[in-house]
Amino acid sequence: MKLKEWLVFIALGTIWGTSFLWIKIAVAETAPFVLVGFRLLFGLIGLVVVMVWQRTALPRDRRLLLAFVFMGIFNTAVPFLLITWGETRIASSLASILNASVPLFTIVIAHFWLRDEKITLPRLGGLLVGFVGIVVLVSRDLTPQGLHSDVWGQVAVLGASASYATAITFSRRHLRNQPPVLQSGMVLFFADALVWAAAPVLGGPLTFPHTALAWFAILWLGLLGSCTAYLLFFWLINAWGPTRASLVTYVFPVIGLILGIIFLHESADWRLLAGSALIVGGIGLVNLRLRSRADTKAVTAAAD
Repeated sequence: MKLKEWLVFIALGTIWGTSFLWIKIAVAETAPFVLVGFRLLFGLIGLVVVMVWQRTALPRDRRLLLAFVFMGIFNTAVPFLLITWGETRIASSLASILNASVPLFTIVIAHFWLRDEKITLPRLGGLLVGFVGIVVLVSRDLTPQGLHSDVWGQVAVLGASASYATAITFSRRHLRNQPPVLQSGMVLFFADALVWAAAPVLGGPLTFPHTALAWFAILWLGLLGSCTAYLLFFWLINAWGPTRASLVTYVFPVIGLILGIIFLHESADWRLLAGSALIVGGIGLVNLRLRSRADTKAVTAAAD
């Protein structure tokens, strides 16, 4: 692996890791629909510049456009809104850790959707370890009287993870050969259009940011957390492959946890630390097994 690839990996993990902090800052002043709408708009502007520079042709096939609409809903609009709303109720560090469950949901969904992604015993082991971590995290809000209100914020972030997993599986099946820039641009376009269309109906009072810091946070989330991160991630997939590129999920929960504690004075008890370790460990176990099998197949193919 080249130094450039490792630098891209670190940059991607850092950008996505900081996103939860910026969401927490911006959502304190504005409604989730407004935050997500402007975030996607800024990200889309950046991607349009890249598409024009690369002279990317727009798709005309109806089935392809419908696939991009599906991705816009489940890969961007829904999870962005759920995470943003969730952070109105839970700490940014906890949101970043719960969002690391995306690969765990992907394993379950892909088992029923893709022929070559069946759950095996090693995968199941990693799956169980990760979900034990989620249970440990949620237990912070369990009381003798029942569930703490913050549990709904956690459920929202977990719902976003399931939405991401659905979109990832769908993308592999229906959009595998599409250029990364085109896929990113079309997904953000449809997602932003849907968010602004739904905002007057579902968004409640559409409050706008009133400080420079909040606008900077949204700009960061758009140009870096959406536009740049999408481009880096697809580039890394081309360089390393999807399995190794997914190792970036190890990075942003840890960064989100550290930033939330340092800058937002969020608390960290043993359950937060143990839960995050179990989630990352579960993802690591699954990816380690997948990498081992992939390397074995590669060696066998080379020998033949």
